[in-house]
Amino acid sequence: MEASHIIHPIPPTYDSHSEVLILGSFPSIKSREMKYFYGHPQNRFWRVMAAVFEEPVPMSVEERHAFLIRNHVAAWDVIASCTITGSSDSSIRDVVVNDLSEILKTAPIRRIYVNGRKAEEYYKKYTQGMTGRAAICLPSTSPANAAWSLERLIPAWQRVRCGE
Repeated sequence: MEASHIIHPIPPTYDSHSEVLILGSFPSIKSREMKYFYGHPQNRFWRVMAAVFEEPVPMSVEERHAFLIRNHVAAWDVIASCTITGSSDSSIRDVVVNDLSEILKTAPIRRIYVNGRKAEEYYKKYTQGMTGRAAICLPSTSPANAAWSLERLIPAWQRVRCGE
């Protein structure tokens, strides 16, 4: 597979009541096709979040959007555009970051979380200086993170609901 320069196709999800912001690195091919976050069926994000908030797993884009808004969760990615091979975070280069200022100005964000070490790396390298805010790294919900089972991810992600 050849590397391509891709512009992030998904707008952020948030409103004036969002209290936590969850940032990934950059959307996978499946997410880009679906035009919404964590679209790959093997990604455990939606199952983890449903368990954390004690709700059914949202399936459609509309259900997922409503789920985040209802639970005061904002979602986006650190990267606005990059050169990437497939969905491989390790292949990312030529990074342009998303501007989080509108979200942080509009919503009373209490905590910023990043979904995995790569998102943390990109946030620290490119974004933390602009926001002046640290992000808390949660274990990646990606299927590539095989060391973390769904049963381990859920308690680790509880802090999203608890606000730790």
